[in-house]
Amino acid sequence: MSEHASNRRLGRFIETPVAGETVRAFVPPALPPHPPIDVLALLDRLGQAERALGLLDGITMLLPRQELFLYMYVRKEAVLSSQIEGTQSTLSDLLRFETEAQAGQPIDDIREVSNYVDAMMYGLDRLQELPLSLRLIREMHERLLQSGRGGTKSPGDFRRSQNWIGGSRPGNALFVPPPPTEMEACLDALERFMHEDESRLPALIKAGLLHVQFETIHPFLDGNGRIGRLLVTLYLCVNGVLHKPLLYLSLYLKTHRNDYYRLLQEVREHGAWEAWLEFFLTGVAETANQAFDAASRIVDLFKVDRERITMESDRAGSALRLHELFQQNPYLTANQLVERTGLSPPTVNAALADLERLSVLKEVTGRKRGRVFSYWRYLAILSEGTDPLPHTE
Repeated sequence: MSEHASNRRLGRFIETPVAGETVRAFVPPALPPHPPIDVLALLDRLGQAERALGLLDGITMLLPRQELFLYMYVRKEAVLSSQIEGTQSTLSDLLRFETEAQAGQPIDDIREVSNYVDAMMYGLDRLQELPLSLRLIREMHERLLQSGRGGTKSPGDFRRSQNWIGGSRPGNALFVPPPPTEMEACLDALERFMHEDESRLPALIKAGLLHVQFETIHPFLDGNGRIGRLLVTLYLCVNGVLHKPLLYLSLYLKTHRNDYYRLLQEVREHGAWEAWLEFFLTGVAETANQAFDAASRIVDLFKVDRERITMESDRAGSALRLHELFQQNPYLTANQLVERTGLSPPTVNAALADLERLSVLKEVTGRKRGRVFSYWRYLAILSEGTDPLPHTE
């Protein structure tokens, strides 16, 4: 590839004043890249990713209630995606907050994660009536930043000021996205690429290109990373690669975050799209395989516990009803179980004691009143990989 040809993949820099300094802001070329992506070199990784997604779609059909796995998986993704942005919440924090098992106002971290769940579910629902578009992205962003620390960062609006990534000030930033005067044209081109089919690129490859382009444009004052990761899953759902929104890359990106940031920068500086796409497709395959493995183990766990309760519980009928509810949320209180089953408090308490005896449940507060019970083995499978990142300077 000649130097001249490769340069058609590179963007241009514009000198722009920001915070009393003049910086070089980057304006990316429109997608698809030219010269075209070398799809042949990526076929092996593409095939592995597509097979893994097919397996994942298949196992979800075997789940007793697909929406429960989706409900939990969405929450796991929300925690991981928010951790990449610096929150310290765990999946347990979020679930206990949602069941109101902990008194008092939620901390900002948990509120941010909760907003992410809301934005994600809103986006998936809205796709029934609205195409994947800049409008939908803005609506999801508004919900993502509706409360907590993002409330002052123009929820739902594209930025009107210059931002930068890394560094303590614009002059020493790692990367400066397009200035607002150029951003609208970049976003229009991005939206057109979402819907074009002339390039004949596979949907998985297009999803990988869209993610980087969105991160490079960085159109919001806050929340770009979370929306950009969500864009991948929404795009794959819209294009029929996924039937259920069960692919979330945050654990892979969290684990390989140094490579992730390096590869984004290499696309911007050198047009190195193929190296990014290799990394991205490997992540899709790994992520789908992990989700398949988790779904398989959850199916087995529910089955084994159901059989154990049926065989060994003194009050199998009421214990099975409780077990069903704990599949929907691994944290519940006795009062919530009374409310949701219609069983009397003594019946619920006796069934809880039985489930504790069988090691299906554990009480997690150590209190006599306001006790909270955990479906701990289920939670352990769901929580894999969700320990917060260590604080880094």
